[in-house]
Parts: sequence; structure tokens; C-alpha cells
Amino acid sequence: MRALYSSKYSAGAVNTALFILRVGLGILVMKHGYDKLSHFNDMQDKFINFLHMGSTVSLVLAIFAEFFCAILLILGLFTRLACVPLIIDLCVAFFIIHNADFFGKGEVDALYITGFVAILFAGPGRVSVDGMMGK
Repeated sequence: MRALYSSKYSAGAVNTALFILRVGLGILVMKHGYDKLSHFNDMQDKFINFLHMGSTVSLVLAIFAEFFCAILLILGLFTRLACVPLIIDLCVAFFIIHNADFFGKGEVDALYITGFVAILFAGPGRVSVDGMMGK
């Protein structure tokens, strides 16, 4: 009980927290990417045409970020590099699609962005492929 009130932390606690954050966010975002991947034909004409690249290219980039980069994030492989496309993808969703609506439809996107920026700064932790390769 005393540990709950303590301001001290251990390396094990930080690594466990980073693991939970990384895997939890990765699984949740991967579900969105899988939905886009499995309904690719239905969505390719209706998807946002970001930067006038075409809706199909924008959809492919979103799938890459939300599905494949999320898998890398879950594994903890190239973690910081995998966070960059996820942050960009979610910033597009937050600012362009949801008009930066913090307290409405963009709230979930803002939470994801916050989590991925935290992982970008903190790194993957020891319980990851990156952490195991660093030994």
C-alpha cells in the first residue's frame, strides 16, 4: 500500500508501463488499420484525398501507419520510427477530419497522439525487440 503513495519509481515499473502503453495503443490502432485493410475496395473511393495524392494513396498510407506500424509498435521493433507515421496519420484525422474537436469526435485521436508522442520520447522500454537488441 505504501508503494501507491511513493514518488519513487523503479526501472521495472517504467518498463512495464511502457510495455502496457505500447501494446495497448498498438492493438487498438491495429484494429482500425485492419478494418481499412479488409474493406479496402469499399473505402478507396470514399477516403479522404489528403494533399491531392488521391484517395487510394491516402488510404494505403493510412493502412501502412495503422496496421503495419502498429505491428512494429506492438513488437517493439523500430519503435520510435514506427511512431512517426502513426502520429502523422492521427494528426491528419484529428486536425483535418475532426477539425481539432478536443471534446467531441476528435477526443480519441488526441488521446492516441498523446500516447504515441510519449512513446516517441520515452522509447520502447526493455520489454521489446529494440530493448533486447540493445543489451
